[in-house]
Amino acid sequence: MNASFPDSAASATLPETGLPPLHLLIAAPRGFCAGVDRAIEIVERAIERYGAPVYVRHEIVHNRFVVDTLKAKGAVFVEELDEVPDGKPVVFSAHGVPKVVPMAATERGLDWLDATCPLVSKVHRQAERKVEAGRHILFVGHKGHPEVIGTMGQVPEGAMTLVETMEDVARLDFPADQRLAFLTQTTLSVDDTAEIIAALKARFPSIVGPRAEDICYATSNRQAAVKAIAPRCQLVLVIGAPNSSNSLRLVEVAEREGSKARLIQRATEIDPAWLEGVTSLGLTAGASAPEVLVREVVAKLGTWRQVHEEPVTTTEEHMVFKLPRQLMS
Repeated sequence: MNASFPDSAASATLPETGLPPLHLLIAAPRGFCAGVDRAIEIVERAIERYGAPVYVRHEIVHNRFVVDTLKAKGAVFVEELDEVPDGKPVVFSAHGVPKVVPMAATERGLDWLDATCPLVSKVHRQAERKVEAGRHILFVGHKGHPEVIGTMGQVPEGAMTLVETMEDVARLDFPADQRLAFLTQTTLSVDDTAEIIAALKARFPSIVGPRAEDICYATSNRQAAVKAIAPRCQLVLVIGAPNSSNSLRLVEVAEREGSKARLIQRATEIDPAWLEGVTSLGLTAGASAPEVLVREVVAKLGTWRQVHEEPVTTTEEHMVFKLPRQLMS
């Protein structure tokens, strides 16, 4: 975990309080992934190196708590590059940006740092190679998501077609001899994406895909952890932002496993009425949510219930990504 967002140890066994019991299953892995850790550290180190303010194009990650914490340290978040004053450093978000953005920053002489998750950058390189090989790309993702905008911005306009649903697959109309490839957004539902890819392969038998799936390890791992706890819970709380794709997918996974699920950003959003009749509750956090928010939720639950925590770990994560060269010296 990033040093600025500490991973508190699981709470000690609580004394009996007379409150109704609540069995709390806490999924692991959860919370920050290596790409988010790296992006936050890039902003923090840039502030140390250049001094405040350091500008960040778009939210560095989709989490208001993280953004507000970095603002307090000297980060200024903007929507477009033209909002960055001359001579000021700028960081590009973990979701990636179209190729024209760093080109424009270079033309202006700005010092820029790319916090794009390396797994997203890998998809960018795959897109370039597929187009260079003469293939049209069918890109599975969600319209308007920053990662989709960034990936489609790596290749000439018209070189990619966005596919969001099975209905989109049915509507595709390419000649039999069209050379096609598919790639996917990294934060999609593993199950839904597998279904869409199977449909693409059935429609276009000669279509080619990446050597390994594009959905990132963190997205897959967090979904698998929710699958492990949801059947044992009457309600699953997912900590994440409403514009966080991977967090929304965790809600969908929990519901698909038969549990009710709610997306919350902070403990203050929990309605105690949700807990009526609930004796077993699941808890997880999207890849942009710090562990401090998990502990905040546990503490809040403890004001209403006698909480008995059970960590449920489906895999261990040890991934670490290198920082940009500018910050290594």
